[in-house]
Amino acid sequence: MQGQVFFISGIDTGIGKTVVTGLMARWLRSAGRDAITVKMVQTGNDGFSEDLDAHRAIAGQPRFREDELGLTAPQIFKFPSSPELAARLEGRSVDLKAIADSVARCAASHDVVLVEGAGGLAVPLTRDTLAVDFAAAQKWPLVLVASGRLGSINHIILSLEAAKSRGMQVAGVVYNWCADADPVIDADTPEVTRRALLRLGFPPVVVKVGRCSRPSDVEHLGIDFGALVSEAFKRTHREAD
Repeated sequence: MQGQVFFISGIDTGIGKTVVTGLMARWLRSAGRDAITVKMVQTGNDGFSEDLDAHRAIAGQPRFREDELGLTAPQIFKFPSSPELAARLEGRSVDLKAIADSVARCAASHDVVLVEGAGGLAVPLTRDTLAVDFAAAQKWPLVLVASGRLGSINHIILSLEAAKSRGMQVAGVVYNWCADADPVIDADTPEVTRRALLRLGFPPVVVKVGRCSRPSDVEHLGIDFGALVSEAFKRTHREAD
């Protein structure tokens, strides 16, 4: 049986997807799940994925065999931009089949695969395909990373509506700590997010991640991704039946 795949995307670039992916992997490992992470497309690097290295450091995991085989960073481009532009500047295009095949091979050997996207949901992978289009076609449940910085509510709702319009399953929202967030906005946004999830027919799961000064804070702060993970597993099993 294939492992459960989650697509970790965000409302914007720099929102904390890499940290959340690493923290989720760490939490899953502590819960007895065999989890591996994949950086779907890495830009701004040459021959390696800095985000994948961060996943391993945060999760406290050694490198996997899949890392050495290139399955966990199947597409890497040098220019720090959208994947479509970075690939075009190298005279290439993003190989969507290579990504799908790599994730499937990881899922064949692990309980959970966390696939971190590049940028936000609407980032172009190719001239005709956005990240949300590709992930929806793969039937990967979405974990949306957000925060309370000014403008986030607009981006959260637009992202959820983009997922809804494509028939995408949403596992929940991870509400990340943001140093620049106004405390009034920061306190209000999680509840607004829950109402948006309910209105769109998604589980009203919002996991709050406080300031983490070290990876082990996921245990010390009591961060629990259980509701987010279990809902996707339950739905997958229902559909399999």
